[in-house]
Amino acid sequence: MKRVLFSVLGAMAVFAGVTPAAAGDRYADRPPVMVSPDLSAPWVLQLGNAPGIVRQNRQVVQQQPRLHYAQPAQPDRVQTAAVQAPAKRMVMRPQINPIYLPQEVAYDGPQKPGTIVIDTTQNFLFLVEKNGKARRYGVGTGKPGFEWSGTHKITNKREWPDWRPPAEMIKREAAKGRYLPTYLAGGIENPLGARALYLGTTEYRIHGTNQPWTIGGAVSSGCIRMRNEDVVDLYERVNVGTTVEVI
Repeated sequence: MKRVLFSVLGAMAVFAGVTPAAAGDRYADRPPVMVSPDLSAPWVLQLGNAPGIVRQNRQVVQQQPRLHYAQPAQPDRVQTAAVQAPAKRMVMRPQINPIYLPQEVAYDGPQKPGTIVIDTTQNFLFLVEKNGKARRYGVGTGKPGFEWSGTHKITNKREWPDWRPPAEMIKREAAKGRYLPTYLAGGIENPLGARALYLGTTEYRIHGTNQPWTIGGAVSSGCIRMRNEDVVDLYERVNVGTTVEVI
């Protein structure tokens, strides 16, 4: 009897220790079952070629979506050309008319051989030769208001002459906003060019020029301009004392 009583009391004690909350846990949501990758692998392998699954070295890898990155905009060709260094600008000068290049011509004037005759109307210089011939060069002559005529002799010859503009010229050009130096050493930038033949006691000369495109025009302040190569040729053909007739 005592043994049965103790059994009944023990069972009551057990049921007394179970709370209502613990009794309801059997009906609560269970947490998900976490399966080891080693256990899941055989199941995943059975998917075969399912979308999004690729096989790499006998391992199953979830295929990642490809990302497309925007490429930097390429500059337009026209815009690229615009930012490049500009090409060196070339200044096109008019070409000299071939009629003003040196040539042998017939000449029937009264002057004796060795005389220089300058025709300021047609802009030619003649070096009179024998047998009715002359060597003709094109020249630049005095612009309107600076024409002159007369007969003089060459009193001096200079190679790459210095230039000292007359005071009247300096004043005249300054009024136009162009300021001339009082002295300029001989050289390629000198407006007297490679050679100069001085006429009498005047301020006029037969000289070269660094502006050969002006040959054939009325462009000077009275001096007679020649291409540098032509004035060098004339310089070698005449001497101090040669007569120069300007008509």
